[in-house]
Amino acid sequence: MPEKVVLAYSGGLDTSIIIPWLKENYSYDVVAMVANVGQGEDLDAVVAKAYKTGASHVIVRDMREEFLTGYVFPAIAAGAVYEHKYLLGTSLARPVIAKHQVEVAIEENATAVAHGCTGKGNDQVRFEHAYQALAPQLKVIAPWREWSLKSREDCLVYAENHGIPVAASREKIHSRDRNLLHISHEGGELEDPANPPLETTWTWTNSPQSAPDKPEQVEISFVQGVPVSVNGKNLSPVGLLEKLNDIGARNGIGRVDLVENRFVGIKSRGCYETPGGTLLLTAHRELEALCLDRDLMHFKQHLALKYAELVYFGLWFTPLRESLDAFVQSTQREVTGTVGLSLYKGNVSVTGRQSEYSLYRTDLSSFTMGESYDQKDAAGFIRILGLPARSRAILRKTTPEEEAVTA
Repeated sequence: MPEKVVLAYSGGLDTSIIIPWLKENYSYDVVAMVANVGQGEDLDAVVAKAYKTGASHVIVRDMREEFLTGYVFPAIAAGAVYEHKYLLGTSLARPVIAKHQVEVAIEENATAVAHGCTGKGNDQVRFEHAYQALAPQLKVIAPWREWSLKSREDCLVYAENHGIPVAASREKIHSRDRNLLHISHEGGELEDPANPPLETTWTWTNSPQSAPDKPEQVEISFVQGVPVSVNGKNLSPVGLLEKLNDIGARNGIGRVDLVENRFVGIKSRGCYETPGGTLLLTAHRELEALCLDRDLMHFKQHLALKYAELVYFGLWFTPLRESLDAFVQSTQREVTGTVGLSLYKGNVSVTGRQSEYSLYRTDLSSFTMGESYDQKDAAGFIRILGLPARSRAILRKTTPEEEAVTA
């Protein structure tokens, strides 16, 4: 009996040629695992292609709800955004795919796992760190770090020589990754950061120019930091994000053009479309502003940066990420309420926030002076706060004669 390897298979150019390459170079039975994370592809066609190119078995795993509830929603609650812009769409999908890939490998009694990531990118770290954390006994095969193929053109030639259809691949100038949260675009004109993205680069969202001329209103409700309804209608996690994606995309919401720092130290340029995720993040931030204590909110902002970095660097299955999640979850106990948004040609404005746990008090915030706040109390704490500054000023005070000598 030949040994088995489980390949994270997408049906794209790289993983399509990896199946025959593994059979030629390792004599493995190749089990192709197809992850359904909401990429919107014809999965029956992907399965058929895997068998046609030499897979001995193909397994499809529906990870959509787990992807959202176990990865995306916690990241939204954490406020995780990498380098100011990136909502971590691909970064969050990789650990759940790797987790299921390991499960399939154990179920199939496989001795190895494989992926189609290059040696330059972040995804190799995300996959392989997960493998090590979950099943260190499995051998890891990364063909891009082993084979002699150096370019996309080399891969196309290899595919043609092995009878793998590549017409669609030759037409694509961009490398794209799609799931329920986003679409990423790399390559083509984007390789030069001086170039603007082509209008044809964007495939999901309307341009602001072609978005509706009338603002659209949307309300998002949360229970303990988790989104539960849109416009007053309770929805499943998948249904909720699909609804927000539709709303955001038609209004041109969620386009990002980013030069980012990869984990390996390379700067790369990508464009991302995250319509529904942008609405969720915006609404969640506004609800936290209403419900969280000042010091807690400010401290949480620091941890959000670390959370985003951990996710981006592929360190999901670590005690630190688990501990950060425990902290974030504790901050969300009273983040329950509804936020209204107005969407217009790529812009998101907040129209209202309400929560039974709101810390906002009109008797304190109003310019009208009342009994709830005694203004005279401010003098005492300002003097205490300014004590170090006063002491320093007294110490530095010099006479005109002293200043003349110093000069």
